[in-house]
Amino acid sequence: MSFLSCEEMLAAARSQNISLSEAILRSDLAESRLTEAHSREMMHHLWQVMQATSRDYDPAQRSRSGLSGGDAAKVEQAHQEGKSLGGDYLAAVTAEALKTAECNACMKRIVAAPTAGSCGVLPAVLLPYQQREGLSDEAMVRAMYVAGAIGQVVAAKASIAGAAGGCQAEIGTASAMGAAALCYLGGGDAQAVCHAAAIAIKAMLGLVCDPIAGLVEVPCVKRNAAGAVIAMSSADMALAGIRSAVPPDEVILAMREVGDKMDVSLKETGVGGVAGTPFGQKIAEKMGMA
Repeated sequence: MSFLSCEEMLAAARSQNISLSEAILRSDLAESRLTEAHSREMMHHLWQVMQATSRDYDPAQRSRSGLSGGDAAKVEQAHQEGKSLGGDYLAAVTAEALKTAECNACMKRIVAAPTAGSCGVLPAVLLPYQQREGLSDEAMVRAMYVAGAIGQVVAAKASIAGAAGGCQAEIGTASAMGAAALCYLGGGDAQAVCHAAAIAIKAMLGLVCDPIAGLVEVPCVKRNAAGAVIAMSSADMALAGIRSAVPPDEVILAMREVGDKMDVSLKETGVGGVAGTPFGQKIAEKMGMA
């Protein structure tokens, strides 16, 4: 996908009098030089991997550090016992985010969306939504194109790397992608989709990247669940007609500015934030990463 801004993406849809998802697909085909059938096949494959990651989740498996594994099952169990506060969809979203992020920590197969550290957000909001609404895989694939376009714009205007922009660039971008995809599936127009993404990014602005011992586990795994919930609320606001007061492209530029000003200790170095706590340093020493 070749879009460098949300406005460019919206203009393409307007000028060709086509839907946002169709404009995104055409851009992807022009850049990749793939046939439409091949492009859709590849996106279907990514969706199938997300489904398989959830389906094959093993609650007994633990990461090499022992810091990750089994939490998604705890959420599901608590919900079954009536202990969760947010209803079926929120419980499912939380569990799915943890499942995929735990699978990443346990070195299993995931889809980087946009990164491995933020892999749980997009499947977390989409898998339960498909089940609840009874949507086809084709509908979910269209939503993934929309999510991918938002990720492309952020990558072009700011960054999707924690080492460059902090975790706002990873979980923040994933949350924006999830918000956009949900808004699209909920019937939001092109403007609403972009504003859903902007609202999510603003909620994540300034989030540092502080992995303990440099491992994509703590606090990364649980941040996936938080990012997914922010994606839900952002999509809800956009579908209600709420718009970001700051234009989406300017929000993304603000993310870049914040990332550029962020101290290096807070950008995936494993030095600051929770990585710098006594507990974090103890784990780093144990793992030989201090």
